[in-house]
Amino acid sequence: MLAESASKVGYLLKDRVADVADFVAAVRQVASGGTALDPEVVAQLLARSRRRDPLARLSPREREVLGHMAAGQSNSSIAKALVVSHGAVEKHVTNIFTKLDLPATEEGHRRVLAVLQWLEA
Repeated sequence: MLAESASKVGYLLKDRVADVADFVAAVRQVASGGTALDPEVVAQLLARSRRRDPLARLSPREREVLGHMAAGQSNSSIAKALVVSHGAVEKHVTNIFTKLDLPATEEGHRRVLAVLQWLEA
């Protein structure tokens, strides 16, 4: 519905329609060319988009480090490129693994799994 046009669109949950003042305000907003979406619907849409993009949890610096990892660079090489300490890179890499839900296991190589998520995004 929203992909086609974001104007003159309204969607409220039943609970919100029961509140006459909210309903009238939404109708007026849509009638004037605006959009009225139930806050709960918006919250669900945002939560769903965050679940689809695991990289959304990463900070800009962590994304940058992951980009260097995807280019095949070692931690030392990344540290030189970003002009930071080796320890700082290790901390970013650990944060990346944590935020991407990649615990240490003997079955998988977390660095490769993180890069695969980068490439899929």
